[in-house]
Amino acid sequence: LYAIYIGLTILDFFCLLFAKVPAFDALCIAFGTAGTGGFGVLNSSVADYSYPAQTVTTVFMFLFATNFTCYYLLLMGKLKTVWHDEELRYYLCLILLSIGLVTWNIFPMYHSWKLAVHHAAFQIASIMSTSGFSTVDFNLWPQFSRGFLLLLMVIGSCAGSTGGGMKISRLILAMKQLRSTVRENAHPHEICPVRMNHVPLEKAILKNLFGYLIAYGLIVILSTLVLSLDGFDVETNLSATLATFNNVGPGLGLVGPLYNFSIYSPLSKIVMIFNMLAGRLEIFPILVLFSAKTWKRV
Repeated sequence: LYAIYIGLTILDFFCLLFAKVPAFDALCIAFGTAGTGGFGVLNSSVADYSYPAQTVTTVFMFLFATNFTCYYLLLMGKLKTVWHDEELRYYLCLILLSIGLVTWNIFPMYHSWKLAVHHAAFQIASIMSTSGFSTVDFNLWPQFSRGFLLLLMVIGSCAGSTGGGMKISRLILAMKQLRSTVRENAHPHEICPVRMNHVPLEKAILKNLFGYLIAYGLIVILSTLVLSLDGFDVETNLSATLATFNNVGPGLGLVGPLYNFSIYSPLSKIVMIFNMLAGRLEIFPILVLFSAKTWKRV
């Protein structure tokens, strides 16, 4: 896995050099893309670099948001296993659907399908991989596209990738459990096991999933309420919560790609620090630290 990570980072670096990005900038962008850190060398993020450089970054953001197990299986020659991976297929479908919908929505702003696809693909890759780079101020995009980006913030990347967010695999399992529950309510005697890659899942896995979703929802609601004490609009507060909790970077409104989080009070910043740590560590390790039983001697 380390070899795959380092290899992709080096490949990203040389592709950026080939796109005529200065060596230092290329190194920083490659590190920011690999670790989905998103820090840019310039205040404009990557907007001032050439379109080829932005395209390279788009591709590698998608690559680093992919489950690294898929790369390992590819190296082992198990192409068929990779193709039949449910999460990967849903991930690719979500990418294509997102690019298509956002491109259609923002096309009137750019009057060029090529330009609209370019910026849509870049921002979707940035949000889904939780890298946080930007080429344009998507704060100015239509409401549909902005709302869609908020949704992608929540979904995030694949499990086993360097990205954050809820993870696509959890979304797939939640939808399958919903379908199973509906079918069992309609036909009480029918047994509808939840499967992932054709393998039935144990109840413990689903129990952990529901615990995660409950904790996720409560943290988002409570954090947004605390941030609202500073008096900013709902869009700004909700996107600030989602951007920090999912480790995305920029949000919408007053915390958009051209702004920062300095407007918030120390209390709100403490909450967002907690969100960033909890989101990066998948919630439970941080919650365990706040449990009284953790510190009791057994």
